[in-house]
Amino acid sequence: MFKYERRAYYHETDQMGIIHHSNYLKWMEEARIALMDKLGFSYKKMEDLGIISPVIFASCEYKKPVLFNDDVTICVSVEEYNGLKLTFNYKIINNNGDVSTIGKTKHCFMKNNQIISLKRTLPEFHDVFVKFMENE
Repeated sequence: MFKYERRAYYHETDQMGIIHHSNYLKWMEEARIALMDKLGFSYKKMEDLGIISPVIFASCEYKKPVLFNDDVTICVSVEEYNGLKLTFNYKIINNNGDVSTIGKTKHCFMKNNQIISLKRTLPEFHDVFVKFMENE
């Protein structure tokens, strides 16, 4: 599991003074990109090679609010990876150690508007995900 830490900013709050629900998906993306950077398989590197990884499914379940200036930890794990699709799970933990939000995103890999097998196209990147899952 990878842990990403960030602070909740004022511009992310809604009229009730809590983080607006749309920001949690953005936070999940931040954490996912940070994880991939750490693994040496950055989105930038992937896109430079002509590969994109669109979100094909996203879910977010809100349990407890996050407030302005709270520090949160976003825990990212890989639920499933088979070379074609990749599923991430997220758990956002607030200042009190409570689970604030849980989420999931599913992705595929594409090149030239065609779904590709990362295992066949870029085996070195495929191995990165396999090793990460083995070490979780």
